[in-house]
Amino acid sequence: MAGIDFNPYAYDIHEDPYPTYRELRAHAPVYRNDALGFWALSRYDDVLAAFKDPLTFSNAQGVSLERSSMGDPSAVASFLAMDPPRHDQLRTLVSRGFTPRRVAELEPEISALTVHYVAGFEAAGSCDIIQDFAARLPMDVVSKLLGVPPADRDTLRHWADAVVHREEGRAEIPVSAMQASGQLLGYFRELVTQRRQRRGDDLPSALLDAEIDGARLEDREVIAFLFLMIIAGNETTTKLIGNALYWLWQHPRERERVRRDPTLIPNWIEETLRYDGSTQMLARAVTRDVELHGQRLRADDRLLLLIGAANRDERVFENADTFDVLRDTSQHLAFGKGTHFCMGAALARLEARVALTAIQARLPDYTIDAEKLVRVHSPNVRGFASMPITFTPRSQPVGAPPGARQPIRRNPLEGGRR
Repeated sequence: MAGIDFNPYAYDIHEDPYPTYRELRAHAPVYRNDALGFWALSRYDDVLAAFKDPLTFSNAQGVSLERSSMGDPSAVASFLAMDPPRHDQLRTLVSRGFTPRRVAELEPEISALTVHYVAGFEAAGSCDIIQDFAARLPMDVVSKLLGVPPADRDTLRHWADAVVHREEGRAEIPVSAMQASGQLLGYFRELVTQRRQRRGDDLPSALLDAEIDGARLEDREVIAFLFLMIIAGNETTTKLIGNALYWLWQHPRERERVRRDPTLIPNWIEETLRYDGSTQMLARAVTRDVELHGQRLRADDRLLLLIGAANRDERVFENADTFDVLRDTSQHLAFGKGTHFCMGAALARLEARVALTAIQARLPDYTIDAEKLVRVHSPNVRGFASMPITFTPRSQPVGAPPGARQPIRRNPLEGGRR
């Protein structure tokens, strides 16, 4: 471990963590940071094994490095801060709204939103592709599911951005992040109160009517899931779209491949997830003493699973530091594995595919202003807050107006046929 300094809060790590990851995999596969009080796993096999062993590596204290200041971390992280069996019960209930069929039914809505946003700037020849598009599309989709009206969505997006932001080199949660968390919880508390009085055609209403073993969910459980959705269902997809655009721009050969063969767009997405995924690490709490690579981890130790490092492990991915849209990415860990595999993976992939297909078709020659790029600063989430681009303007924008959108199906948890 000597000579390796891995601080997940350091801004230089946010700029480029991969040289440090390489050192960790080679020389400190079980890394200890005494100052910040955590262990970290960086090799693919170790991260995968930890994902598959929730009894030893628990989610009960949440998935951020910072231990939650709340007595019950699931109050903001929902089932992401639970272990089986309660995790499995709640996840099974909620996952009914995210089956492959129901996710596929969202494509017309996502396509209409995409066309609407791109039509708003494609004649200008420039835009901030994050602020004007990539940050808006996922927020609109998840807000529609949650019953958040359009007038409130920008406010919620700013609060969500603030929740994941961290100050340089500082391990504590910033006051601004705690305030934003409180504002989001307050917003969803009011939304759930409204739905208690009058149901709507949205996920909160469906959750209020749902049962687990004959018992209804409490308001706090519904609120916690809405909080999780507005963070996990928005932030990571926004960053995935931005990262994909950035790395294809950086690699002209791969860009030409995608230009010549648009069927490679899903490959482009998967290689982005592997090469520079928006979720870089997830925390676990060790539940029992365990030895890994000669290091003794003790019960209640904090452990980071470095997904970004595992996805660049040369033992699994040949030429791992090369961005290659033709590679086999089937083993990447961007969405986790096992019990806690990301429930929203199919939706994230769908949103990214629709978004990137539109950019390729409408703005094929986009160029990024690298001098004006602004990164997000978060231990968990990697991506851009701002990405100004220029492109050849289109004088004849096309697309349906927002009023022409097809509505999302009536009830995301409703059974039977439409």
